[in-house]
This record gives sequence, C-alpha cells and structure tokens, in this order.
Amino acid sequence: MLDYSSKVPITGDPLTDILRGLRLDGVEYGRCEMQEPWGLQFPAQTAARFHFIGRKGCWLLQPSGEWVELKAGDAVLLPRGAAHVLASEPGTEASPIQGYKVAEVCKDVYCMSNEGRRPGTLLFFGSMYFNLDGLHPLLGMMPDVMRAHELEAYEPGIPHLLEAMAREVTMERVGSGGILARLADVLAATVIRSWVERGCGDSSGWIAAVRDREIGRVLAAIHLEPNRDWTVETLARMMGASRSGFAERFATIVGETPAKYVTQVRMHQARQWLVRDRLKISVVAARLGYESDASFSRAFKRVIGSAPSHFRAEEQAETRQAG
Repeated sequence: MLDYSSKVPITGDPLTDILRGLRLDGVEYGRCEMQEPWGLQFPAQTAARFHFIGRKGCWLLQPSGEWVELKAGDAVLLPRGAAHVLASEPGTEASPIQGYKVAEVCKDVYCMSNEGRRPGTLLFFGSMYFNLDGLHPLLGMMPDVMRAHELEAYEPGIPHLLEAMAREVTMERVGSGGILARLADVLAATVIRSWVERGCGDSSGWIAAVRDREIGRVLAAIHLEPNRDWTVETLARMMGASRSGFAERFATIVGETPAKYVTQVRMHQARQWLVRDRLKISVVAARLGYESDASFSRAFKRVIGSAPSHFRAEEQAETRQAG
C-alpha cells in the first residue's frame, strides 16, 4: 500500500499546507536619506521590493501609473518587483537608484543619500526572493503593491513591527542595520500571510481550486512533494474517486489535466533548484526521477520556455561579472 503520510496536508486547510513553508529571503537592503526635491527610479526585477518610510512622507508612482502618498511609518511591498518611482512630490524628476554611491554599513546593508544639509525623507528598502518560483499561481494573483497599513487591522503584529522599524531606522544604535534587515523580512512575510489569510483578494481561479474540499487536498500533496512520481491513479485514490472521475473533476476545477499540472509544478521546482540552489542539471533531473538529462531538459523547456542550460549559463555570466 502506498504511504501518503510523509508530507500530506496536516492542518485541514490545503492553502495553509501549501504555503506553510513560504519564505522571503532578503538579499540586499539600503538606508537612504533624501533632501527635497528628489526622485528615485527602481527598475523591474525578479526579486520583491520592500520600502519603509522612516521619516517625512513621500509619493509612490505605482506600476499602474497612479501616484499614492506614503506617510512616515508606512511600509509597502511590491511582490513581483515591478518598476516604480519614489519621489518627494508627484512628477518630480527621478534618477535611477543604481546611479547613487553607497557605503556598506554591515553585510548586505548599504547607506546612500543625495547629500542634502537638512534632515530629509528617511527610507529603508530591500530586495527579497520568495522561495516560490516566479510562475507560481499565488505570485500571479498578488497585487502589484501591498501596503502594510491596509492589512494591520487584520494582523495585530504589523503595528508593532512598524514601530520597531521606526525606532531602528535612524541607525543610532549598535546593530541597527542587521536588526532593520531582519524586521523588514518579518514584516514583508507578515504582510503576505495577512493577505493570504484574508482570502488572497480573490475567490476564483487557483485559490478556488485549492479551497475545494477534495481537489485542494490533492493540490497540496503535489506542491508539498513535487519530486514524487505522482500518477493519475495515485491522485485519484487520494481523493477516493475513480481515475476517470478524478481526471474530469480535476480538469474542470483546476483548468488543467492532472498530468500537465504535476509537470508544471515539478518544472517550477526544478527552476528553483537550478537558480536558487544552483544545483547541477543532472542532480535536478535525478531528483525528479528522469532517466536522462535530455528527457528532463525537453520537459523543462516545454513548460518554462527555455532549456535548463540557459539558466546555468546566466548564473555563470553573473558570477564572472561579480568577480
């Protein structure tokens, strides 16, 4: 008899089970003091962007093209790292963030300013990677901009995190840079959790499928063990249905056949192993049970659109540039 117990959903809520390991890993942070007038362009990137406004508010030009005012004590997360602008006033001329000289405060934390003589707007920002592939359905559903204050009524920990960041952002105490970085990670993850627990802003599509009593359990099992050799028969038994009945219900609710969905999840995980964990193609292929690198590469390209060697080449090029 097959054992489903190793990573089978344990909370009774498939969405919680799928996301219980959700993590944001911060890779770089900056503390910035800007004297008016000022504007900063943040280019699009694969990592999420986080901003905390420590002193004196500013304006955010959202990916939608609309300006929104941010007050001191505000925090925003752009989960897909969309291009945006922060400025002292709407329409202020903005310069690329990469053009500023920075000074390292501690590991992965930098300071910069536009050299004004009076106290200006004080910002703390960071770049963070999800431990989810960029094509994960959840990331596609997230709004372009998520504001902490809009969620704090549902998450009592958010105000305390914002207050703690406000105390540290002046960096007048020992260890403030590292503490700020950790607080930013926790606050960003808390914002995501609050959004998920409030229903992800949508009751249709993938979320509706995950919340289906029968299909949700199957989806959770697939996501928790993407390296397992899932078959339609195995998944049908998990749901307690016939093979044909399960396949029909799955396709109706999820919008994909079980086999296609499993392959997508496996290839999304494979890309994470290649890019985030820097595993060799042969290791990833073996983890997923492929008998050859060639068969794995064909399946990977069919789902992702590029061969796995493309991601290895990108990583090697970045390593050479960093050196």
